[in-house]
Amino acid sequence: MTAVSIIGAGKLGTSLGAALRRAGYRIKALSCLTLEDVQESRRIIGEGAPLTDNLKAAEGSQVVFLTVPDDAIREVAEGLASGQKDWTGVFCLHCSGLLSSKALSPLAEKGALTASLHPMQSFASKKGGGPEPFTGIYVGVEGAPLARGKAQTIAEDLGSHPFTLEAGDKPLYHTANSMASNLMVSLLHQASLLLQDSGKALPDPMEALLPLVQGTLQNVKMFDTTEALTGPIARGDEVTVALQIEALRGYPRALGIYRELGLAAVEAAWAGDRIEEQSYRRFRALLEGK
Repeated sequence: MTAVSIIGAGKLGTSLGAALRRAGYRIKALSCLTLEDVQESRRIIGEGAPLTDNLKAAEGSQVVFLTVPDDAIREVAEGLASGQKDWTGVFCLHCSGLLSSKALSPLAEKGALTASLHPMQSFASKKGGGPEPFTGIYVGVEGAPLARGKAQTIAEDLGSHPFTLEAGDKPLYHTANSMASNLMVSLLHQASLLLQDSGKALPDPMEALLPLVQGTLQNVKMFDTTEALTGPIARGDEVTVALQIEALRGYPRALGIYRELGLAAVEAAWAGDRIEEQSYRRFRALLEGK
């Protein structure tokens, strides 16, 4: 049974540890900044020595995960490399979507096999939230061949779909993830503010929006994005778009978002043969304010 240590037992590290244990891995040790935090993770995962010493936590494991914030990965790797542990042949993986495995170079120089394994999943809930957060998701893996192969095997054992990334592609890959997740939340925040102003009788604008959002995501799941696109742009309704732009005159931030995403919708509608060329050009002019 493969022994795993997790350095950084936050929301991601705890969810990963619990999933790995269910998949048949042995969680040997967990490390976090405070004993209280790591003991909470230990209770959720069900095994693993709770420690606040990263060097001790890494001892005796064949796989060491660094699930710390991006800006701490290099520092933690340097700290681990400064100890007496023999890293030869040890798989050391971090879970950043932005950084490549080069962030683990201090450990690679000590003989560790390094890679990055990034789950395309949101871990915004409290520790242990969601029973199977890795099942069916896609996982981007990158690194040296042996370590990348190990990361792919781990992802498959978790029930995920691994795919290979090149180190230079990670910033663009991470930006795509952020747009689909983080910026979607920001977009919904803006929409809820507008709905609150327009529907003052609504006790909870977000509750009202969620069925619409869920229906849209279901359409995206069933069709591609060009077919799932609905609304005035998809049906060539320039009058409605003009009225919506006018309605947003008092909301400059929302208007800017509407114009930019509207142009993206025009491109999607054009790519899917949903609108004619003349309509495409008029929509662009309208949204660009020409």
